[in-house]
Formats: sequence, structure tokens, C-alpha cells
Amino acid sequence: MVNGEAGHRRTQAERSAATRRALVEAATALFAEKGFAGAGREEIVAAAGVTRGALYHHFADKADLFRAVFETVEQQVLGQVAEAAMRADDPVEQLRLGCHAYLDVALDPSVRRICIVDAPAVLEPAVRQEIAVDHAVGLVRESLAAAITAGRIAEQPVDALAQVLIAAVMAAAQYVASSEDAAQARIDAAAAIDRLLAGLTEPEPAG
Repeated sequence: MVNGEAGHRRTQAERSAATRRALVEAATALFAEKGFAGAGREEIVAAAGVTRGALYHHFADKADLFRAVFETVEQQVLGQVAEAAMRADDPVEQLRLGCHAYLDVALDPSVRRICIVDAPAVLEPAVRQEIAVDHAVGLVRESLAAAITAGRIAEQPVDALAQVLIAAVMAAAQYVASSEDAAQARIDAAAAIDRLLAGLTEPEPAG
């Protein structure tokens, strides 16, 4: 009997996870296509194949669902950034490739709509910062620490430098996504990031 109950609980947990996943996936597609304001709750639950009650079982409101979508997309973005960064062995080049990959993702219409256009209007700045930085800081910190250990960047507090670099790249992505000429903005932003990284690797002036 105990084993049967445990099996039942696992099934219920799996069903609950599947429902939540369906809601996030449906909302992601609709938020990307229509924006947060344009995607209605009824449309989301219909696309997910669940009831409105299921929506409110998993999320407090539509904004709470958007937060889950934003976090999921950010995780996917950082996966692409990490993959790009790992194509190089040199830690500074890893940083450069990762930053460029983040700018490339800003050109994706779905990411642009969810993360750069709607997120600032829906989520508090502290929430966006927490989600974005929590996912990015480990990767950036690791590359910076390796660069310092290798003597490629001067010894300095890694945590502070990681936060500053992440903020710079996020601002650059915002610039790209909001530009009328996104392709040119991507080129200009990448050049600015390259100059920033070059400045970190230049030897400090004597005396």
C-alpha cells in the first residue's frame, strides 16, 4: 500500500510539473508573438491545454507566469553564451566570445520581446537583476578568475569586476535590441565590449 501511495504521489508530482511546463511553454510562445499585454490568460491556458484554475494553482497571476518565462529564457540564453565561450581556451577570449554571443541573442525577436522590451515593464529592476545575474555571474566570475590567475588581467576583486562586466553587457544588449538599426548597433556594441576587455588586459601604468 505504501509503495502504491508513493507511486501515486510521484504521478501527481509529474503531472503537476508537466502542467507547469506546458503553461510556461505556451506563455513563452504567446509573449514572444504578442507581448505581455497582448497575450490573454484564456489564450495561454487554451494553448497549454489546461484550465484557468491550473494557471492560478501554479502562478499567482500573469506577471508571476511572465517571471517564470523570463527566467526560463534567460537560462536558455546563458546556455548559448556558455557554449560560445567554451570554444576558446584563453579566459579573456572566453569572455569576449560570451559577450558577443549575448549580443547576438539580443537580435532574436523572441528574446528581444520577452527579455528586453517587456521585462522592464513587467518585472521590478531588482527581480530582473537577480535572475539575470544569478544565471550569469558564475560563468563570468570563473573566466575572470582564470584570467587573473593566468596574469591576463591585473589582480582585483573578482566579484565586483564580474558585476560591472555583466551590467555593461546587459546595457549593450539593451542598446542593440532598442536600436532602429539593430545590425549596426550589434557591431558598435561589440566593438565597445572589445575595447572594455582590452582595457582590462592592458598593463597598468607604472608609478
